[in-house]
Amino acid sequence: MSNGPDSVDIQPLPGEPSLLGESPLWHPLEQRLYWCDIPGRTLHRFDPADGAHRAWAFEQDLGCCAARDDGRLLVAQRDGVRLFDPQTGTSAPLAAAPYDTRVARCNDGRTDPRGRFWVGTIHEPRDAAHAALYRLDGGTLVRIAGDITTSNGLAWSPDGRTMYWADTKAHRVTAWDYDLERGLPSNPRLFVQFEPPAPGTEYLGRPDGAAVDAEGCYWVAMFEGGRVLRYSPAGELLQTLLLPVRCPTMPCFGGADRRTLYITSARDKRPAEELAALPWSGRVLQLRVDVPGLPATLARSA
Repeated sequence: MSNGPDSVDIQPLPGEPSLLGESPLWHPLEQRLYWCDIPGRTLHRFDPADGAHRAWAFEQDLGCCAARDDGRLLVAQRDGVRLFDPQTGTSAPLAAAPYDTRVARCNDGRTDPRGRFWVGTIHEPRDAAHAALYRLDGGTLVRIAGDITTSNGLAWSPDGRTMYWADTKAHRVTAWDYDLERGLPSNPRLFVQFEPPAPGTEYLGRPDGAAVDAEGCYWVAMFEGGRVLRYSPAGELLQTLLLPVRCPTMPCFGGADRRTLYITSARDKRPAEELAALPWSGRVLQLRVDVPGLPATLARSA
């Protein structure tokens, strides 16, 4: 597959744009798409079968969510993880944030192949590497790794033996060995290092959210780069998807065959001239791809 830019049919989902769309989730039981609007404090759901859209307002910023087999969702917000029931629209606290919520909040997150829910944080001043990665154990968020500024790009290989994790501010994606039985990463190593903006060079953007396909390739949204990049497990660039937004935030695979790629994006605090030129900013984009993605794992309910 060529690593040059691909020309594909990209369309937005119907509805109003999010301020900062994040963490799209294809629910494997419902066959619906969920995503978060972080500063909009809203959880969205779209049903491609009938085009129905639902939205639920929360009192705090939302970072990510995960599906459970009992019809409820885990929702990570600024002050920790809540258990949310979309049937009733009610939620209850499950795990308190073990960090200073005045300067940090939940960001990117997802379940591992065994159903453990992982949540990364962002250090909002972005002046120090105080963000971390947490694993939900019962009613506790346990700090597993840290020393980054903006946690993103969390994903696992098809065999579950490699974990990917990005620090957006550092323009870096790291690969880790992953112990599936214990739920522990180890042996971090550089997967991809991107260059910061420089005069006279093409800026690819900063690595944001990501997903892995059935061939083990890593698809990463490049914030401010207007593209999604597909990398082989060896870190070789295989494919470039140029997008009609400058700030994509995260891809996920959905549809019955998991060959529909959904991509959230941002418009919050972007320049007016950019929004005028790229009116789909903040919308969820969709396109068809050749290789299916991995199914989302249901979060453990106990």
